[in-house]
Amino acid sequence: MSDKLQRVLQQIDAINQEDPNQEQVDGNSVAKEFIYGQRMSSCLAEHWPEASEHLKIAVRAQHVKRWAIARSSYPEGKVGYLTWRKDLGKLHAKTAHDIMIEHGYGQDDAEQTASIIRKEKLKSNPESQTLEDVACLVFLSYHFAPFAAKHDDEKVISIVQKTWRKMSEKGHEIALSLTLPAHLAKIVERALSGK
Repeated sequence: MSDKLQRVLQQIDAINQEDPNQEQVDGNSVAKEFIYGQRMSSCLAEHWPEASEHLKIAVRAQHVKRWAIARSSYPEGKVGYLTWRKDLGKLHAKTAHDIMIEHGYGQDDAEQTASIIRKEKLKSNPESQTLEDVACLVFLSYHFAPFAAKHDDEKVISIVQKTWRKMSEKGHEIALSLTLPAHLAKIVERALSGK
């Protein structure tokens, strides 16, 4: 790992450790977006070890400073939600861009990373697609069970189907290899069979 890359990742981690939202991990309270960034990087390293520095930074910065824009500051409903998500994407991209410039990356490198985070050209840019795959895999591995516990099966099936449509073939293969609790595995099976 280059010194520049290491410094950028460390700064992203330092920002994410300021997240006031906490998650319990092995009995300890950890900043939610910090642990999310670690999980994203671990998933990328495991399944896409040849990833570029742009992608490594994009994956770690996927939720950088997420708590800075509250969902409650946008209207209820789908339009409000999508606007919030788009504005978050811009914040994450700009933050990563600025950190990269600060640590000696050129404008083109910083913009390439920002473009991946904004998920531009999702189906034609393999790096944007990989970021989407990693986010979906981290969701299935760590957030699917708590999400499913709060919603009825039909809503969960719909979310799995939407998640599946966003993923590449490689993402599908990895997702199918995950070990899920039996009831969640059945929901995934139902979602993918369309029943």
